[in-house]
Amino acid sequence: MSKLRLNGVSKAYGATLALRRGDLEIAAGEVHVLMGSNGSGKSTLCKIIAGSVRPDGGQILINDKRVTISGPQAARAAGIGIFYQELSLASHRSVEENICLSALPVKAGLFIDRAAMKARAARYIALFSEVSGEGFHAEALVGNLRADQRQLVEIMKALASEAPILIFDEPTSALDRAQVDRFFEILRDLKGQGRGIIFISHRMDEITAIGDRVTIIRDGETIETLKLSETDPATVIRLMVGGASDMPAARSSAPAVVETGAQTAISVRSLSGKGFRDVSFEVAKGEILGLGGLHGQGQSALLRAIFGASTVSSGEVTIGGERYDAKSPRDAIRRGCAYVSGDRGRDGVISGRPIIENVTPIHYLRDRLMLARPSSLKNKAMPALEAMHTKFASLFHPINSLSGGNQQKVIIARWLIDRPDVLLLDDPTKGIDLQAKADLFALIRQLAAEGLGILLYSSEDAELLGNANRILVFNGGSVTRELIGDDRTRYNLYQAAYEAA
Repeated sequence: MSKLRLNGVSKAYGATLALRRGDLEIAAGEVHVLMGSNGSGKSTLCKIIAGSVRPDGGQILINDKRVTISGPQAARAAGIGIFYQELSLASHRSVEENICLSALPVKAGLFIDRAAMKARAARYIALFSEVSGEGFHAEALVGNLRADQRQLVEIMKALASEAPILIFDEPTSALDRAQVDRFFEILRDLKGQGRGIIFISHRMDEITAIGDRVTIIRDGETIETLKLSETDPATVIRLMVGGASDMPAARSSAPAVVETGAQTAISVRSLSGKGFRDVSFEVAKGEILGLGGLHGQGQSALLRAIFGASTVSSGEVTIGGERYDAKSPRDAIRRGCAYVSGDRGRDGVISGRPIIENVTPIHYLRDRLMLARPSSLKNKAMPALEAMHTKFASLFHPINSLSGGNQQKVIIARWLIDRPDVLLLDDPTKGIDLQAKADLFALIRQLAAEGLGILLYSSEDAELLGNANRILVFNGGSVTRELIGDDRTRYNLYQAAYEAA
């Protein structure tokens, strides 16, 4: 009897089919690994099981009985617990409160039973007592803990659900070796108790150390389920990336390698900060350097740190041969650095304001303008907007009146009025249509041809393989491999992404 089975589960968001056919079977007493490239559908599948996303079709069976999981509470009632990659902790609450947060014990039907909460949390804190580190205790505020300690709290919180079915989505990303080893000991004990465990990791050594079987998802479909003892990493990665896995990036679209001797636009030496460590590279003027690897391995953190949006703990950056220490985005902008994020709501759009105000703030900042006539701003803005083929009725219409793709074009156009020296692109095409993507990358290649140095992180393999001169593959916050020339293939991209960091 299977612990959990999914048959033909599907999910669409408008015209985008996130999951077309999700099949998965978890046996009692196994750690079942889920693998797939960025955007393959594995996270959607896990969210459907956990109740945070409702499927459009298919069946979910628990202990061979069909169930409907209408939300997270229904999932918990059905015996499902989950560790999310994006931690869901309350930073202003204590460790013990966070561990018990999903089901706080109460007395008299109203008040929190503090004694029961302490006793329950203590059991899970004790499991990691030898590896949790200094300052970790039941009363410690989660907001004061290190990243690895916060991740341990999230693991304890999932374990405290005592669910027969547990999902762990990248649970070891911030843990050290001793912490991972202790966690795996606990997982083996849970296997012995007959629990069913879904495990997602970007580290191949962890997958083979703890996993029993692996299910591979590609382009929203379950491709195959294999016993890990009867396969090898190369076979798994080939199934992940599909038939064209060994083909180099198409010669008609992939740019050539920039010749040695070209002037350096930006140089990074041994740079470390929150989410990345000891990263070094140079980008020549006219070069697009791709940052590859699975989502959340330090690529975005690096770009934001270079732009002054987060702190650098060590290392140095030079732009145009001069030392560059951006303490804030304002500093970075005045030093000729530009940043475009795919998260328009957080990092781009000035919601509710006219298009002209959204396209000109960088021009105001770089030229230290206090006042400007609308006519002169229009003359500055229009060439940049036209270069992006932006569709709008009037510069004075609110930016929210535009489609997502045209909003992103406005955000990119703001950097083209006063041309930067270095352009940082942080998954810039997220959530925009195919034509907008084509327009954007045509412009990016043109900017590179005009001498800009460009760093491009994209969660879509084709965008990196089709536009980057070189690709640095990230794993666990560090660069594991550089892909150049005919080495730029999907297979090599994911082989490097799943190597032990």
